[in-house]
Amino acid sequence: MIDLERHKCLLTECSLPAALQVVGERWSFLILRAAFNGLHHFEEFQSTLGIARNILSNRLARLVENEILQREPDPADRRKVTYRLTQKGRELLPVLISLRQWGERWVSGIPSNPVLVDRQSLRPVAAMGVHAEDGRPLSLQELAWVDRDEIARARPEKERAA
Repeated sequence: MIDLERHKCLLTECSLPAALQVVGERWSFLILRAAFNGLHHFEEFQSTLGIARNILSNRLARLVENEILQREPDPADRRKVTYRLTQKGRELLPVLISLRQWGERWVSGIPSNPVLVDRQSLRPVAAMGVHAEDGRPLSLQELAWVDRDEIARARPEKERAA
């Protein structure tokens, strides 16, 4: 395990501050939620979210600059622009779902409506969580921060023992 006093550089190597710099702002998350729900045009975002045009323009530009949204001409009307989630943007879905579920439990205290469901079964999605490589759910007590080099050294030992 890592001694945080000895490894203060971990704070600068952590990706969380960098990720928050890109999407850790209220309007950015609401724009992403709207994009996941099928909105693609500036006017749709603006009227649905009630966001000021200058703020929306700024946030959309930032999401495009960080390759979370892609800006392209609308094939139906070349005078319009569409914003589409990139692969990088689509991979934020679990983050948004986790935040929504956390908010339902700890902030609003009530289930959100509409409910996010599996299209096939029409059953609500499961609560997001942390899982081991083999799929086992893990609690905080079962987790540890370990230096990447230590993982590389430990893995062959464990595989040889098996």
